[in-house]
Amino acid sequence: MASDRLDRRTSGVLLHPTSLPGPFGIGDLGPHAHSWIDTLAKAGQRWWQMLPVGPTGYGDSPYQSPSTFAGNPNLLSPEQLAEDGLCSPTNAAEVAWPDAFVNYELVIPNKRQLLHRAWKLFQAGHANHLQLLFASFRKETEWWLDDYALFAAIKDSLDEVAWWHWPKPLAFRDPAALNASAVKLADEIDAHRFGQFLFFHQWGRLREHARKAGIQLIGDLPVYVALDSTDVWARPELFLLDRDKQPVVVSGVPPDYFCATGQLWGNPIYDWDALKRTGYSWWVDRLRAALKLFDLVRIDHFRGLEAYWAVPAGDSTAERGTWSPGPRGDLLDAMRKAIGSLPIIAEDLGFITADVDALREEFHLPGMRILQFAFGGAVEPRFLPHRFDENLVVYTGTHDNDTTRGWYEKLTDAERSDFHKYAPDAAAHPVGALIRLAWASVADLAIVPLQDLLGQGSEARINKPGTKTGNWRWRASSQDLAKSDWIDWLAELNRTYERNAAK
Repeated sequence: MASDRLDRRTSGVLLHPTSLPGPFGIGDLGPHAHSWIDTLAKAGQRWWQMLPVGPTGYGDSPYQSPSTFAGNPNLLSPEQLAEDGLCSPTNAAEVAWPDAFVNYELVIPNKRQLLHRAWKLFQAGHANHLQLLFASFRKETEWWLDDYALFAAIKDSLDEVAWWHWPKPLAFRDPAALNASAVKLADEIDAHRFGQFLFFHQWGRLREHARKAGIQLIGDLPVYVALDSTDVWARPELFLLDRDKQPVVVSGVPPDYFCATGQLWGNPIYDWDALKRTGYSWWVDRLRAALKLFDLVRIDHFRGLEAYWAVPAGDSTAERGTWSPGPRGDLLDAMRKAIGSLPIIAEDLGFITADVDALREEFHLPGMRILQFAFGGAVEPRFLPHRFDENLVVYTGTHDNDTTRGWYEKLTDAERSDFHKYAPDAAAHPVGALIRLAWASVADLAIVPLQDLLGQGSEARINKPGTKTGNWRWRASSQDLAKSDWIDWLAELNRTYERNAAK
């Protein structure tokens, strides 16, 4: 983007690639993703927003990734592997089964087996057209890829246990132990490098298709990284850890309307002083890497850059945390100087102070407004459309919300009455009314989850914060994406509310 702020009225749809349809048990980067881009263009949209696309970790969550730089190999398309000569129809058939929900217990081992076979074919001389590209990729990304591939290979060899349970020389990165593992696991390490190459190779095809169709991509960059990650294992000096490489304090948010004991996330907290001494180079690298994949990046839990809730390690709830100052404008200024602009959405939900607002406004970053929060639950006036300014992204709900239909069905009579007063057509068409409020608002960008466009209920919710199982599994069907009613309606909304900015 040419500037740090949104300056045109546009719109888009929130849909994680895993939720796309397809025959392989999980959405991927293949034909259905390319077709989805064409559908967005037909509906007059500018943006496709998705969740983090790194490898998933605990609970299959994209927000608990073992690497902030790597891509998710579960998103590899068997069809595109076949096009490159790295997958036979028989191999693809072994992982092909339609499923209304992602079955990670089947998907993960099957995709690993598919990748293993692709690597063996590549070693045997197949897909020679990728040889130079792979060599170039390894050279360009070795600054993060080598640590990630070694980490992943060691983890595979030790039954996936967390790195702090590895033999101490490996956990503490003793050079002799690392070199011995690099020799012993050389083939497995190269296989992980190759898997990352294939992810970025397929992603490049997808992004080029998006550019040609006039669709831009919005990614998601969580403030924190997982404790069981390459990032913490390889760069422990950037985090507040004790002599045993365990966190002194961990992340979370304080008690609020939604949770009386707060939310204990458990991520390690950054040593911001150590990061500052490096000119925040690791964070600059994070954003620069994200912008190779996306046109715009949402920083999840942006308020943690102004001040963060630090909970003593070992506590079972987040109640005893304390607020500590974050890097504030120092980090954002360093990233802007290094990159040239800040194409960032600031996720400013939850407990937001005037200082957080001032930080966002100082750097002209668009914030977020969730319409469900205007009418139900912990109602906040700032989420009412008549209080908006232009430099905002408005959503009916996010991946952490119930679908709008599910949300509406759970409203109290008083909340439903207030909603009807604000949007008189909500009594007959509550989901459409909330979407229309988003599109009619002055916010520069309006985003709607696909589940809302399809009018689906709570069964289509993709995540319920505070729960550890059953999340990240929802998928759309091919029939859903082919329906012309929501596509035509959304295109008409764009025309009505002038969200058809020139592409």
